[in-house]
Amino acid sequence: MSSNQQATAEAEETRWAVFKDRLGRGWYKFSRNPTSLIGAAMVLLFVFLASFAHYVTPYPNHAGAYTDFPNAFQPPSAAHWCGTDSLGADVLTRIAFGSQISFMLAGVVLGISVPLGVFLGLLSGYVGGKTEAVIMRITDIFLSLPALVMALAICAAFTPSIDKAMIAVASIWWTWHCRLVNGITRSIKTEEFVQASRVLGASHLRIIFKDILPNCASPIIVKITLDAGFVILVGAGLSFLGLGAQPPAEDLGTMIAIGAKYLPERWWMTVFPSLAIFFIILGFNLLGDGLRDALAVEEGI
Repeated sequence: MSSNQQATAEAEETRWAVFKDRLGRGWYKFSRNPTSLIGAAMVLLFVFLASFAHYVTPYPNHAGAYTDFPNAFQPPSAAHWCGTDSLGADVLTRIAFGSQISFMLAGVVLGISVPLGVFLGLLSGYVGGKTEAVIMRITDIFLSLPALVMALAICAAFTPSIDKAMIAVASIWWTWHCRLVNGITRSIKTEEFVQASRVLGASHLRIIFKDILPNCASPIIVKITLDAGFVILVGAGLSFLGLGAQPPAEDLGTMIAIGAKYLPERWWMTVFPSLAIFFIILGFNLLGDGLRDALAVEEGI
């Protein structure tokens, strides 16, 4: 083994040891924060409820196109904890199945927008010059438009569906990640360890993905956690306006829109889906705050 290869292996081993040490200190900080644990528990509860809705809900056959008009508008009771809706379906069951759509929306939107935004942020921040100017001016244009308004415009131009809603939200959500990563990359690329990699002959791709990207990981993770709740909120807003998931799909925004027609007498049709959205978003926000504090400790901030 050459001296350069040995030095590289030792550097990788040292980097792994430092990573494990930081991870342990970050977990210690996170586990000592009660609000972080509460947020994580709330998110995991809804993820579990959505993932195993067919097994944990009291009336899984009430999902989808279901009608039982004799039992319509039943108030909360021992048989129906959250009451029944205008079709006689159990509201709690439909909330569980509606959460599946919400998490799917968040997963697809972030799965598309985060890699795109991170790549463009790394590229613009590292290359600089005209490349950065073009990418960031396009980003500024998208950032100047409110996310919900832009999504409404895109959805309104096509036949409303959950697929169109996901594409609409993803088409604008990459901008925040691009702006975030661009700023971090511009500051990191002048650091000594990046300059050392250049001197040792490392390629640009290696510098970007091995040296710069790992140092962007903590802010990106926190941003993803906080964004998940807001993506779900925007998706529910589109469905509430009739531009997202369409009946008989059990989307939380659609349930609120239908239940709003029967307020205030049948309040449970609106209140319980609204509370589900509230607790999902609150859980992600608490989790994101906890991760931010833990990763700040991990980075030594």
